[in-house]
Amino acid sequence: MSGAPAAPHSASADTARAPGADLLLRPPEPRAGWRLLPARVAAMCAVELQKLRHDRTELYTRAVQPALWLLIFGQTFTRLKAIPTGGVPYIDYLAPGIIAQSAMFIAIFYGIQIIWERDAGVLNKLLVTPTPRTALITGKAFAAGVKSVVQAVVVVVIAAVLGVALTWNPLRLLGVAAIVVLGSAFFSCLSMTIAGIVLSRDRLMGIGQAITMPLFFGSNALYPVGIMPGWLQAVSKANPLSYEVDALRGLLLGTPAHLALDFAVLVVAAALGVAAASALLGRLAR
Repeated sequence: MSGAPAAPHSASADTARAPGADLLLRPPEPRAGWRLLPARVAAMCAVELQKLRHDRTELYTRAVQPALWLLIFGQTFTRLKAIPTGGVPYIDYLAPGIIAQSAMFIAIFYGIQIIWERDAGVLNKLLVTPTPRTALITGKAFAAGVKSVVQAVVVVVIAAVLGVALTWNPLRLLGVAAIVVLGSAFFSCLSMTIAGIVLSRDRLMGIGQAITMPLFFGSNALYPVGIMPGWLQAVSKANPLSYEVDALRGLLLGTPAHLALDFAVLVVAAALGVAAASALLGRLAR
């Protein structure tokens, strides 16, 4: 008597694998090379946006100072007509300078955050990952730029309410955002560089407070370079904040500006800042 027919062989699990099952069995390839830096920058910027979404009090408190500058200083000196601005109302002339000042004040203390991350053990964990140090610094620098752009929007709204004649051209506003990001990237890298030297939050706070006012008053944010004494004109020409303000005035008000030079100086300053802060990052983590 012949045996029962053999049962048909079941289909191999490999051949019957559902589409996309490989993703469950094989980890995705890690980003490398040129893809790593944009991914890190995007991640850092997303973290900063999440912070702003969950806690908006920082935006409200930081809006007080620029509002006072525009309301009191700007409107008073507009009436006095004591500062030559080339026929532009002084409050209009002042508004781009206050945007740059607000962005700088956010970025210049950014080194405190990286010292806090060191004290909490976060920085050491980041440094043992394959992420290059340059990518970490660049991500933090442009995250500071994101916060500064949000602050710049607040200042622009305040200035518009006060009647400042700003442009609403989308391309020019994109240029304004790029300038603010580049300026903030430089000043945040300057702060992180100082943090890598002093290694202490208290010392960084003291140095940050000591240099913010000279940077602000040693620029063209409040008055034209032409009315400064000679030594202050030299300081202003070496001050990246002056190039940021010049570009913002040209984009927002349409006044004569050296946009190509301003962008070039800020790009070079930001790149040098990233290099300096990256070189000192290991010292900060010791």
